[in-house]
Amino acid sequence: MASRPLDDRTVATLVATATAAPSMHNAQPWRFRYLSAERLLLLRADPERAMPHSDPDNRALHIGCGAALFNLRVACAHADLVADTELLPEPGDPLLLAAVRLSAPLPHRPADVELSRLHPAVRERHTSRHPFAETDIPGEVRATLQSAAAQEGAVLLFPGSWHAETVLDLVRDAESRDAADPGGNEDVLRWTRLGAEADTALDGIPEYAFGPRKEDGRAPVRDFAGRRTVADRGTTAFEYTPHLALLSTRGESPADWLRAGQALERVLLEATLADLATSLTSHALEEPALRLLARDPASGTGQVHMVLRLGYGPRGPVTPRRPVKDVLDIT
Repeated sequence: MASRPLDDRTVATLVATATAAPSMHNAQPWRFRYLSAERLLLLRADPERAMPHSDPDNRALHIGCGAALFNLRVACAHADLVADTELLPEPGDPLLLAAVRLSAPLPHRPADVELSRLHPAVRERHTSRHPFAETDIPGEVRATLQSAAAQEGAVLLFPGSWHAETVLDLVRDAESRDAADPGGNEDVLRWTRLGAEADTALDGIPEYAFGPRKEDGRAPVRDFAGRRTVADRGTTAFEYTPHLALLSTRGESPADWLRAGQALERVLLEATLADLATSLTSHALEEPALRLLARDPASGTGQVHMVLRLGYGPRGPVTPRRPVKDVLDIT
């Protein structure tokens, strides 16, 4: 099996699982190319789906692609394949983010059972912009999520009350910054889908995934509608004590961003299996100065890449994905 190319349907199934990953504003900034003779699957960034205003250094783009890479590894394990992964394999080609060589399992190199265990959660994980219950997350669940991040070379921190207040203040500062900046919502306008467009969209955030407007509460949930009217959208109170977690890596390089994306998705899949709803925000992290303030105040080190909101509540709707034929080339 190791010397024979995989059939096209199997490769397409692997990539379909990969593309269920979250990405900033659901821009889906990835492309895949499969080299049949080499059994090599390449992950590339799609610069046409970059966000020059919100993500000028393509940090969030790398994180989204890293999440897709992790889903690909899960899909390979589920298909009883070994996936040898190399990040940034060609220094002269910055759009080539990862190369994944696929092979059959051997007695001394079986497929990753722990990754395969996460496969059912890939299609169940959805970003939820709904209120969560004011219910604590058990310590053993938190430990599982922290272990998931650590396995991918990242740190998941559950901030104490003072630190959480700082993060919430940063989110509010980011909202105020956008309100004062005429171009602040440029990327949001490009990647949100309202009205009839929401029913046929293949990417972006459709209006049915905005969730209700926040009437009260302090959960960091971005309002993608802004001042635009969304039919049949109500308002409601959100939790006053949101359960936050901060995902960080030691370094701040493209490779670290890809590791952060893989860690993020591993945490999200474990959270889904633990019956937690999740949402993400990097709104307060788009400015480097604010990003530094989000760090662990005790150690003062690390680079925070994502603020996670966790809790018990609705998981949110399925958001659209581009067809595999639009993101995969097989040669």
